[in-house]
Amino acid sequence: MMNSEDLAKYIEQSQGISKPWLLIQLRLKKLEESKDSLSETEYINQLMDIHQDLMKLGEWWIGREDEVFGSSL
Repeated sequence: MMNSEDLAKYIEQSQGISKPWLLIQLRLKKLEESKDSLSETEYINQLMDIHQDLMKLGEWWIGREDEVFGSSL
């Protein structure tokens, strides 16, 4: 399983900085790693912030699946 540093390197090497879903994954991973040092309120607030940003992504990718995610065939 990747830690946040490995995930950040992967995003950088794969030019994923322009892929917002990868950046959200990185934020989630960092939050997971810092969970023990946060109060329950801080953790929930940060998780809600990440969720809100995820929901803003919407379905912008519909009709562009191959372009955005690559063809799986």
